[in-house]
Amino acid sequence: AVGRIANTQGYGLEELGIPAERVVQTNQFLQTLYPNIYACGDVAGPFQFTHTAAHQAWFAAVNALFGDFKKFRADYSVIPWATFTDPEVARVGLNEQDAKEQGIPYEVTRYGIDDLDRAIADSEAHGFVKVLTVPGKDKILGVTIVGEHAGDLLAEYVSAMKHGIGLNKILGTIHIYPTLAEANKYAAGEWKRAHAPATVLRWLERFHAWRRG
Repeated sequence: AVGRIANTQGYGLEELGIPAERVVQTNQFLQTLYPNIYACGDVAGPFQFTHTAAHQAWFAAVNALFGDFKKFRADYSVIPWATFTDPEVARVGLNEQDAKEQGIPYEVTRYGIDDLDRAIADSEAHGFVKVLTVPGKDKILGVTIVGEHAGDLLAEYVSAMKHGIGLNKILGTIHIYPTLAEANKYAAGEWKRAHAPATVLRWLERFHAWRRG
């Protein structure tokens, strides 16, 4: 919560001429100035999370072992984080402030966890799931979750964004009842209702009214 300062002193980096201002400078393959020396984690930045350090470590190790045959670029396109307060706050991708600052158009879908059966049963009926999507399209731009086990709930959206899965697919996935994970499905349902084709719904309403006589 208070952040960390990368420990780059005492390793002889200066003698080797490896730049280490705040962090050790690396390329997209996590190589330093010397192609056979790799860096990852807090010393490499740009994120100071244990999970991103582990993510980088995989790329650094694989590139060190197999780089002569094939190199892999470290992928930071979908980085999740969580703050373990009470309630937890978890996020991946853009939030509204980011989207506004970057001039990215977006739509907001919000589901209140206070309506969720499991949250009510656990006396944790507070918080929300907020999803930003491309206007008129089923593409997730970012997700913010506030509530009990928000970090755990976020994992489904992290996977969805990583693999280009939209809210329709989340809505069509069976979620165990009663679990907090249902919040993700209900949030997807809110998006689906907001994007239901009004013309088709009106036609169906008239059709069923006609059938009833």
